Amino acid sequence: MSEPGDDGGGDATPAAFTDEVYAARMDRTAYEAAALGLAGVLVTPGPDLVWLCGYRPTATTERLTLLVLTATSQPRLLVPAIDRPTAEAAPGAGAIRVSDWWEGQDAYAAAAGLLRPHGRYAVSDATWALHLLCLQASLPLATYQPLSVVLPMRRAVKDADEVARLTAAAAAADAAYEEVLGLRFGGRSERELAADLAGLLRGHGGSRIDFTVVGAGPHAADPHHRPGDRVIGDGDMVVLDFGGLRDGYGFDIARTVHVGAPTDEERRVHETVRAAQRAAFEAVRPGVSCQDVDRAARAVLEEAGHAGHVAHRTGHGVGVTTHEPPYLGKGEEQPLEPGMCFSIEPGIHLPDRFGVRIEDVVTCTEDGARRLDTTSHELVIVR
Repeated sequence: MSEPGDDGGGDATPAAFTDEVYAARMDRTAYEAAALGLAGVLVTPGPDLVWLCGYRPTATTERLTLLVLTATSQPRLLVPAIDRPTAEAAPGAGAIRVSDWWEGQDAYAAAAGLLRPHGRYAVSDATWALHLLCLQASLPLATYQPLSVVLPMRRAVKDADEVARLTAAAAAADAAYEEVLGLRFGGRSERELAADLAGLLRGHGGSRIDFTVVGAGPHAADPHHRPGDRVIGDGDMVVLDFGGLRDGYGFDIARTVHVGAPTDEERRVHETVRAAQRAAFEAVRPGVSCQDVDRAARAVLEEAGHAGHVAHRTGHGVGVTTHEPPYLGKGEEQPLEPGMCFSIEPGIHLPDRFGVRIEDVVTCTEDGARRLDTTSHELVIVR
């Protein structure tokens, strides 16, 4: 297992995905659905559509766009006629058959013609209620289930090229973190520092910034704090937690720094979180359940007397989104597999006082785990 500071590998320019890769993803999804007795899978614009066939419409609108996957036919992509040129230029277009519908036509009738009247279908989570309800009206005897319920692990195991993209995204996040440490914290608002951090992430290739948490002092105890006008002062513990996408794949990292000299208690709490993060990382290996990784972190926190100061699960999957399966929490019995990539982010949150969180994205390997984020876990003193 590699530790922070080790060279975890990774290519700064990950390979492009081919038609064959997209075809394999669509075929595997269709056959897994068929094995569960489903007639097929219906996918509208969102992360599943991008992952399956590489198509990202220029705008998500009220116009129906629908990918239909079945085990008995070629993948079909139904799009508005005005979007057909864009769809046919998508990275995975060579593996699908594109058809269109025109303004004034009934798009749902066109979609119904691609489906079985009595079929049971899995529907992507990003599907608008408008589209599903209108499709139900066109095919009242068909039934629908959430794709994340019937096939929750469809994107969880990454191939080598996906891990390379995640590695590059983590390296970019690490670089932004190293740069933000050189900025002044004291006397500036959380909002100002968050804006600086977002700019650094974009400068390192971030195409989408999902969040830049800057929580100072008592705000560090709020895991989902939104940076505000509070001025960061001397003696503040500051949690930095930021995530987004680079080259279509996610980064999500958290580090905790301190303005000026920390107290002995603050150092102890930080070291406890660091030990919990290390324990969870060392628990990762194929066959271990997600909840057992969570337990490894919680055991350290609870032994230190912080059972009541743990506000969230230990981690979540990272891929074409910054939060996806697998989830590392209580009751999650899913066994880990090589290629799964997820965050490990234990924290201690002391209400109205301060908080600490340390987070890396990690990939499960054949014999353990590898950190994709490699910046130090030390409690850094900032100015």
